[in-house]
Order: sequence, then C-alpha cells, then structure tokens
Amino acid sequence: MPAPVDWDAVQAEQVEYYRARAPEYDESWTRRGDYDFGSAFNELWFAEVGRIDAALEDFGPIGRVLELAAGTGMWTERLGRSAASITALDVSPEMLAINRRRLTGSTVPVRHVEADLFGWTPDGRYDVISFAFWLTHVPPPRFEEFWSFVTSALAPQGRVFFADSAIPRAELPVLGRRFGFRGHAVEGVHSLTDLDRGVSVRQVRDGRRFQTVKVYWEPDELQERLRSLGWDIEVRATEWAFVYGHGGRRI
Repeated sequence: MPAPVDWDAVQAEQVEYYRARAPEYDESWTRRGDYDFGSAFNELWFAEVGRIDAALEDFGPIGRVLELAAGTGMWTERLGRSAASITALDVSPEMLAINRRRLTGSTVPVRHVEADLFGWTPDGRYDVISFAFWLTHVPPPRFEEFWSFVTSALAPQGRVFFADSAIPRAELPVLGRRFGFRGHAVEGVHSLTDLDRGVSVRQVRDGRRFQTVKVYWEPDELQERLRSLGWDIEVRATEWAFVYGHGGRRI
C-alpha cells in the first residue's frame, strides 16, 4: 500500500519547481542539453511532436481561447494560428515572462494572467479551453474540482483540447536516453516518478529537488472517467509519447 500523499504540500513544491525550471523548461521539448538523446531518438521524438501538432490543427481552436498552465508559450503560439484571442493563465511569473517574450508581435491578442487556476474565478466564458502537459499534474482528489472549473469557464457548445505525456513503458524507444524502471518507479532525466503514488521528484540545473504531481492516464480509462463527469471527450494516443483529448460537455 503506497504511503499517503500530502497533496497540498506536493502542489506547493510543484509551483516552486516550475518557477525554478522556467529558464530550462523548453530544452526537454526541443531536445537540447541533457535532453538530447541522439539523432535516432530525436527523430522519433519530433515525429511524435508532429502528430500532436496535427491533432491540434485538426481540432482548430477558434474564437476566444483560454489556455491553462500556459507555461513558456510553445502551445500559446500554436493556439494563435487560428484563435481570435487568447487568455494565457499560469501561476509562475517566470514562465509567463518567457511566454510574453515569445508572443511579442503576435497578430492575435494575448492576455497573460498570473494566477493559480484553483483559486481563479473565470472572467467569462470561452469558446475553447486548452491545456498541455497539465492534466497529469492534477492531484487525484482535485480531478473533479478541476473539471468543474473547466465547465464554469466554457461557453455553451464550447470545446476542450488537451495533450499530455503517455504512461512510460519499458518497451518504448530509449536509444541511449537515461530511462529505466525501479520496481514501480520510473527514472527519467533528472526525475524519479513513483507510478503508484503519482508523485515525481525532479531536479533543476542548480541541484534543487522538488516534488510534483504526476498521475498518468490510459486513454480509455480517462475517456470513461470524463464521461462519468458529463463530458463527451475522445481520448487518443500517438504512437508512444503523448495522449490527447478533444470534445465538450455531453448534451
């Protein structure tokens, strides 16, 4: 039986982790520095990135868009290809500073809001709500609360799109990357994630370590859980790296 988790404490450390990691955050996505695992792996990775990009493009985020956990703006840029306006919400001022710089000169109006979404009252209804690599950071006891928040911010007939990490599996391509299993824990680059507890210990460049929430979902399991909460969301997986979902409230 896994030890009980103090989710409030883990969430507080999670905020500090992303504030500390902001300057190096994009390296894992762009495969630079410690996240460059060699050309063979990187080619597979960027093919997966292309698949998740295509999924968002097919979804077509139009109208007034709310982006949760907007981070450094990599997904804000993507949303800006078709959105009429974007509200980019994040609790980390360091992340939002990078996001602002990235979106300088955007032809789409982008409003940046520094706030914890669990304490933020939506200031209107949005046509689209999007969040990338956030759902696995929602503690299990707050899962329903989070989706109630999404409901409160979504316009009638509004749509949701999300993307996140797929469950690590031993058979996934590794090709020299520092990756392995220790019982029910998985070792990544500067991280060790307890899959049973849903808690990851992560290290930033200066050596500090933080706990974060990391609760992975099987696509079918997540789709059924959302259906039980009144959502009609189709959850799919790319070949190995990501899961994503799109849909809206069940009418």
